[in-house]
Amino acid sequence: MARQLRPVELDFAESAPLRLVFAAEVTARPEKVFAALADDVAGWSHWFTGVTRSAPTHGGSGREVHLTGGTRFTETVLAAEPDSHYAYRVDTTNAPGLHALLEDWRLTPSGGGTRLRWMFAADGPAPVRFLLTLARPGLGRAFRESARALDRRLAET
Repeated sequence: MARQLRPVELDFAESAPLRLVFAAEVTARPEKVFAALADDVAGWSHWFTGVTRSAPTHGGSGREVHLTGGTRFTETVLAAEPDSHYAYRVDTTNAPGLHALLEDWRLTPSGGGTRLRWMFAADGPAPVRFLLTLARPGLGRAFRESARALDRRLAET
């Protein structure tokens, strides 16, 4: 059953009760990384660990994402600044307990590639925040694996 989450804005990245931040270096240039994030939403299932299906909605201003295990999200894109920033909030999900969720991607040129930073900003009752904190190592591992897979995918294009 889909549940409506609180509609947060970009400033939630600074005020969320739980913020998990991960970073990785990729060899692809920021413009290629940004295109993979923002323009090739359907391609996420080829590189982001756990994503089984993803599709743009509302002419690109939204997304629908399905994860391994059956979790689903509908999202609104809040920032799409070419080559530097991509962010979206979750509007509805079948995941229990969440009150609000925002994911914020920042891209910074680094050497000949890109420093990729992903922030997972969430709100929910204390037990949900505690469980997400416990999931931090797994989320970090998934992010690093996904960054490597994205880098391999972009090297092929």
